[in-house]
Amino acid sequence: MTQTLYWERPWLRFYPAGTPEGVEVPGGSVSARVAEAFHARAKEVALLYYGRAYRYGELLEGIQRFAGGLRGLGLRPGDRVGLYLANSPQFALAYLGVLWAGGVVVPVSPLYTSHELRHQLTDSGARFLVVQDALLENALKAGVSLEGVIVASPREALPAWQRLFVRPLSVPKGPGILPFAHLLRADPLPVPEARTGEDLAALPYTGGTTGLPKGVEITHGNILAAHRMVQSLNPFTQGNTLLAFLPFYHIYGQVVLLLGGLLSGARLVVFSTPDPDWILEAMVRYRATHFFGVPSLYEVLRDHPKSHWVDWRRLEVVVSGADTLHEATAEAFARRTGREIAEGYGMTETTSVSHINPRDRVKRGSFGIPLPGIQALVVDPDTLEPVPVGEVGELALAGPNVTRGYWRREEENARSFFTQEGVRFFRTGDLVRMDEEGYFHFYDRAKDMIKYKGRPVFPREIEEALRAHPLVKAAGVVGVPDPRVGAYPKAYVVLEPEARGKVTEEDLLAFLAERLAPYKLPKEIEFRGELPKTDVGKVSRRELREEVEGGAA
Repeated sequence: MTQTLYWERPWLRFYPAGTPEGVEVPGGSVSARVAEAFHARAKEVALLYYGRAYRYGELLEGIQRFAGGLRGLGLRPGDRVGLYLANSPQFALAYLGVLWAGGVVVPVSPLYTSHELRHQLTDSGARFLVVQDALLENALKAGVSLEGVIVASPREALPAWQRLFVRPLSVPKGPGILPFAHLLRADPLPVPEARTGEDLAALPYTGGTTGLPKGVEITHGNILAAHRMVQSLNPFTQGNTLLAFLPFYHIYGQVVLLLGGLLSGARLVVFSTPDPDWILEAMVRYRATHFFGVPSLYEVLRDHPKSHWVDWRRLEVVVSGADTLHEATAEAFARRTGREIAEGYGMTETTSVSHINPRDRVKRGSFGIPLPGIQALVVDPDTLEPVPVGEVGELALAGPNVTRGYWRREEENARSFFTQEGVRFFRTGDLVRMDEEGYFHFYDRAKDMIKYKGRPVFPREIEEALRAHPLVKAAGVVGVPDPRVGAYPKAYVVLEPEARGKVTEEDLLAFLAERLAPYKLPKEIEFRGELPKTDVGKVSRRELREEVEGGAA
């Protein structure tokens, strides 16, 4: 097959009937779409939060009042506002209220320390911060000069009877510190601030494999394009019910669930924490129609005693994203539930999803085909020329959902974008291959690849081989610099509880020797009780690599 097959887009023949090849991006702002969609469904339930229902009309009024409150505090169009919140109705009100007032949302992980928060607020130039009451102490420790700190309590969003079981937290009084409820009593801003598709809407930060996190410029047009692209292949409709336990600060939960669900008129069952028992019970109680998860959750659900409560086959979609879905997990889940998981792929820089497996043609081991409107290439990382179909190279993407660039990082932007056939492409940094049907397969992060005596070694391949051992629960592999060979692979392994102290390094090396070439075998295997994880459940190779570089055991 020739390199031109990428441009011919072989994946188009696997789109469901009626799916367009591209999408027409709506003009204007997200807020204009919110006004239209929420007015039309004012009496319908938008959110359910631990038993309390919020209707679209109620949300719209809250958005308008919150926006009015921000304007009263002095927020100007284009000002950045940090959101340091767990999933809750307040997150939805604050996010959409900031946009309504013409501001830019800077979502921050609620797991971040004050040091991490300080970098994000300082780098973005945020003027205001909306913070959960339990995180206020962290926020104040960050020591960032802000013009307003708005404190939200999830307790206030609960049904009255639930509040009896949740102790209220005291909030220190001080200049510039305001309760969230104070803004909800402000005079409403009836019409959203006029913004165009080119205006900045959100500034999420990438975790990064090296260095400090970078702000990703997401415009109103990027969000509306991403929503339209997802809808064109896996549509939500009025009456659909989505379980919203994926974190809203993360691009996956933010764009696919929170914004995508509400703009489509769906009903979101919101969880502040992803408790598997509550999730499975809610699936049955609220008759969920769509399920979006991450591989680590499917790993839990495949063996969970309550998984059999759910008729998984009646769900319209069961999707996995944010990390690579191990084939062993997909197989075990399908055996338990009778349902294939449709793996997808996306990045903050693509405003969430860029690829997905069609629901009726799932290919295990592949993260699927590009969404309508996406052009994908696999290129040589050095020359940026497309590699032959079937060969491994760096994934490059173009489309209306792709970020315009990194916030105030001109050198990074120069490295991350290039033009091919007159089209501007973003370099993802991920090593993949496209098969002849147009399905894409993930190999590894380019920065994680280990060069051993000049030969490429992919950590994920070793991790997959380790996880195939029945007594290995988790594995992470990183390269250890060695001037004699360049770098060699080191594996960190968590064993199943019954195997600890019984399975040895030699046992695992013998197991791997039957599955991997000799140069791919780890030179060290270290057993751990647990491995560091990212916010969405990935094994954090960055932290493992920092241990190696710091000489930690």
